[in-house]
Amino acid sequence: MSSPPRAPNCPPGLEYLTQIDQLLVHQKVELLEAFTGFETNNKFTIKNSMGQKVYWAAEDNDCCTRNCCGPIRPFDMKILDIYKNQVMHLYRPLRCQSCCFPCCLQTMEVSSPPGNVIGTVEQDWSIFTPQFSLKDHTGETVLRIEGPFCTFSICGDVEFKVLTLDGQVVGKISKQWSGLARELFTDADHFGINFPMDLDVRMKAVLLGACFLIDVMFFEKQANREGDRPGMF
Repeated sequence: MSSPPRAPNCPPGLEYLTQIDQLLVHQKVELLEAFTGFETNNKFTIKNSMGQKVYWAAEDNDCCTRNCCGPIRPFDMKILDIYKNQVMHLYRPLRCQSCCFPCCLQTMEVSSPPGNVIGTVEQDWSIFTPQFSLKDHTGETVLRIEGPFCTFSICGDVEFKVLTLDGQVVGKISKQWSGLARELFTDADHFGINFPMDLDVRMKAVLLGACFLIDVMFFEKQANREGDRPGMF
């Protein structure tokens, strides 16, 4: 998919996001991980609604961190355009996600171009449902995300609602059912992201970062074991 012309007030490489209101995120199946449970770096293809590739994403950390820390592991993630130029950088530090540790909840920093922070995703304290704040580069909350009480997928999608500050639903991040075999034996997930067409392109990028944080928090298996549980304990 070719890149559109440079748009004003848009980080270089994110011009394509100005023209769309949906992204599809497909995780690559890693055969070594599927057969042995040995955790490998996650890789993703990011597509538009017609299935055309627009970005690639690749996790970057070390073997020991992946296999010892499991789903709470820290990582960097590079997001590349179709010409393999890095247009975004995501950073997730090592933190807790249980409501029992309210001072050390999850966060994801989104930069574009790399080194220029354009927003963050921050987990909010909650006992029953996943809650997140999406903040801009000034630290102001622009959107919120609210997930379901149970994130276990049983032959259907799992939806995380994207809300304005007054509670209006303006989009969603959906973990899509990808078939029985894929769900049982891998953690290579499919996601859909919907957002308003006129949303600031930087917040669209932050929503993409939120999708990766939700994936690793709720749908990443450790040694092919399902770790989902109701609530945020």
